[in-house]
Amino acid sequence: MVSFLIFLGVFLFMECVTWLTHKYVMHGLMWYFHADHHQPKYANVFERNDVFFVIFAIPSIVLFYYGVEGEMNYLFFIGLGITFYGFCYFMIHDVLIHQRFKWFKNTNNKYLIGLRKAHKVHHKHLGKEDGECFGMLFVPFKYYKI
Repeated sequence: MVSFLIFLGVFLFMECVTWLTHKYVMHGLMWYFHADHHQPKYANVFERNDVFFVIFAIPSIVLFYYGVEGEMNYLFFIGLGITFYGFCYFMIHDVLIHQRFKWFKNTNNKYLIGLRKAHKVHHKHLGKEDGECFGMLFVPFKYYKI
């Protein structure tokens, strides 16, 4: 039970990490890597922005490594929470919203429609200033209205 609570707590905490990283790192210090993601049409399969997947994967890999050393410990479940959040982020952001993979083209789910609306509001700003809606899985309720 403790392992599940660690996993769940880390998963939920990652939304805070994502919001802060998106607002202050991606739209700040590391804008160079994130800027191409805000262009209307990106011609290549990969974006410079994809470097953030690698950056977020590194702590998970390290935590998995040390979490199974000897016997499985809490570090494994922290890594699992980060990894599962990353998977959900990928499915929402890259698959559902940006359609980098054409798996889920149409949805009538109010939650998913709300996420798409919030992300469109975020992308209406092509520069790094004046951004809004930096979260991914939890966005303001006003976007869920149809």
